[in-house]
Amino acid sequence: MAFKFFKKKTENIIPGRVSTGKEELFCYGFDASSAEGAPSAVVRPVSTEEVSEVAAFAFNTDTPIVPRGAGTGMTGGAVPLKGAVILSLEGMNRIIDIDAKNMVAIVEPGVINSHLQERLEDVDLFYPPDPASMKFCTLGGNVAENAGGPRAIKYGVTKDYVLGLETVLPDGRVLMTGGRTFKGVVGYDLTRLLVGSEGTLGIITKIFLKVLPMPEATVTLLCTYSHIEDAAQTVSKITSSSIIPRTLEFMDHESIMAVENYKSFGLPVNAEALLLIEVDGQHSAVSEEAEKIASICTSFNGNVSIAEDMFSKQRIWEARRAVSPALYHIRPTKINEDIVVPRGRIPEMLRAIREIAEKNKLIIANFGHAGDGNIHVNIMTDKNDVEEYGRAKDSVKDIFEATLKLNGTISGEHGVGLSKKQFVGMELSDVSIEIMKKIKNVFDPKGILNPGKIFPD
Repeated sequence: MAFKFFKKKTENIIPGRVSTGKEELFCYGFDASSAEGAPSAVVRPVSTEEVSEVAAFAFNTDTPIVPRGAGTGMTGGAVPLKGAVILSLEGMNRIIDIDAKNMVAIVEPGVINSHLQERLEDVDLFYPPDPASMKFCTLGGNVAENAGGPRAIKYGVTKDYVLGLETVLPDGRVLMTGGRTFKGVVGYDLTRLLVGSEGTLGIITKIFLKVLPMPEATVTLLCTYSHIEDAAQTVSKITSSSIIPRTLEFMDHESIMAVENYKSFGLPVNAEALLLIEVDGQHSAVSEEAEKIASICTSFNGNVSIAEDMFSKQRIWEARRAVSPALYHIRPTKINEDIVVPRGRIPEMLRAIREIAEKNKLIIANFGHAGDGNIHVNIMTDKNDVEEYGRAKDSVKDIFEATLKLNGTISGEHGVGLSKKQFVGMELSDVSIEIMKKIKNVFDPKGILNPGKIFPD
């Protein structure tokens, strides 16, 4: 396919919004993972009609295309392979409607997560999924990856809030699934199928989201531990109690030190681990639940403090959200995995990770959403140190094996993309992979939509 011809044709469809400049192509050749690619062009549609026309032309000319939001993905899902064209949806960033009466928001895929959160606050509503990158990640990307976040323990993940989708198929046809209602069982649930499909089945152009009333009160607790086992046991005890916290976040010593060296937040640098816990709801219930959680924490030798004002709460959360960038101050290269194990097996998983780190002489920092068993495992290394980087890469398989042995999964919210596709066969059966490939072929018979992702080569 001559991409000069593609550029000329698409410029007729969307004048002034097709780029082939070297510098711009470079900027769209990577995401938040370490994977890199080289797109042949960047196309910026601003309507469903434009997406449909571009997709139809790409289909008729066998041109591979990759839908892209803000490029915050951690597994290379938006990285272009085979000279694919990037279909950037950043310009489709309208909040179309907030129906407060029926608690439904309708948005385009380029809307930043936090922008929706801010708009909803004005009408005392909120959208629970809150990834760490919420200030710059897009809702279309969140849907494509089925993103989670700290509040998932109580409120669930993106798929639990997507009521319907408008999606452009690879051949340009527009598919509407679901809509404004909270129930609907007519035919197969194609909405759930599209959520988490990583841009391999269709291009999302409109999203119907369920939103919730803003909780009356929130209490934030910070609990520090001298022994990581005590923190892990606290998590197990809280999650097996009658209380469902809004968040139950975990940081180990390496993560704490990284954050404090990055920017001093006042976290205790001598702590082996900390838990960041929130409860929300009505004032009376929240106070009682906070007391019960504090009692559980102290029973496992935790040192508990309660954020007294909004500034203190924001400061604590700012520290938590700073972990990922702060880790680069330990070593220049980070291999990030987001495993999940049953909550009661977190202590075993943390022991296994520590043994892997010691065996391979590596620094492995752990943090994440302990309340739902989701641990972000960060292997800190330097890709320019060939020998150490080799040990780091080998450790990934060791960590996945330990995860699956504990009945876990190798990806909780980052998807598969490029970085995990060679490990998919460790978790999924041949039958599962075969059926998924057949589904892909029904939606995308030419294999032009985000090619080379998810499935092992």
